[in-house]
Amino acid sequence: MIFKHIRYTLLIMTLFCQSLIFAQSSNSSYSNTTMTKSLIQPHYLKAGDTVAIVAPSGVLNDRDKEVNQAKELLKSWGLNVVVGEHVFKKANHFAGTDNERAEDFQNALDNPNIKAIWCARGGYGTVRMIDKLDYTKYKANPKWVIGYSDITAIHNQLNNEGSESIHAMMCTSLTDDLSEIEETLETFKCALFGKSLNYTIEGSSYNKTGSVTAPLVGGNLTLLHTMLGSKTSIDTSEKILFIEEIGEYKYHIDRMLQSLKRAGYFENCKGLIVGNMTKMRKNTTPWVTSIEQLILDVLAEYDFPVLFDFPAGHEDDNRALILGRTIELVVSKDKSTVNFND
Repeated sequence: MIFKHIRYTLLIMTLFCQSLIFAQSSNSSYSNTTMTKSLIQPHYLKAGDTVAIVAPSGVLNDRDKEVNQAKELLKSWGLNVVVGEHVFKKANHFAGTDNERAEDFQNALDNPNIKAIWCARGGYGTVRMIDKLDYTKYKANPKWVIGYSDITAIHNQLNNEGSESIHAMMCTSLTDDLSEIEETLETFKCALFGKSLNYTIEGSSYNKTGSVTAPLVGGNLTLLHTMLGSKTSIDTSEKILFIEEIGEYKYHIDRMLQSLKRAGYFENCKGLIVGNMTKMRKNTTPWVTSIEQLILDVLAEYDFPVLFDFPAGHEDDNRALILGRTIELVVSKDKSTVNFND
């Protein structure tokens, strides 16, 4: 009886182990399929296409000048422009209520005649309305979504929906003298019309050297931190992460990076591109090291390349990035290159 019981126990254990091996094999197969799956790439724009300007975030008080300037810029590129019905609405901090902002964005997503959606500004508010959006019709007629900062929430959502998007300037980024933002404008136009994006970046002694080819994801650090634990948090495994930030204390930067680290963002990450760290605030208790060293200290245990001083974020020089696109990243102390695959 005892031997019969032992044989029965061994049989159960064998079957259990086989089921685990099968499950791991299935999960591995699924993971590899997911990693190599090509994202939706919206059609590049051509003359005669229509761009919608919407405002999913902060209020546009007295910013009609920039929106009109944006319309004229797009028209000079041979494009048609429509402006969301609620763009100039005001509801407390926001450009209309959550429902109004979502309605404008949804209408642009659903309209097959709209080929790109350009966000008027960032600020705060996108996270309040993104869960109202439905991408069913978008996937039938994909289009470029453009913006940065608070629009990171939508970039993350699009990435999880399986689509590329463009991290680039917004309407309120325009200046009276457009020659001041020549590189910003040129790379924005290149991204929209499908011209090559290839960057050579001046070196930094802080750069962690190496080379890697992988998809690019990311955006504003605060928004990446805000998305943690939600369905809009992105998967950074086997990918290159881009971050930028404005107006934060160094200890806030450290706290957010530590949170991403604890959430596993860097475990299988292939590289990091650090954009503009703008208008860092000074705390009464000084953080002695530089922002670059702070980031390197957080990542000390990881062996992937880190590129500093990439010109993207909250500065006039805000080069366009195609999020979700595979890039070739080569980092050295003297100079680095970021080349987007066509």
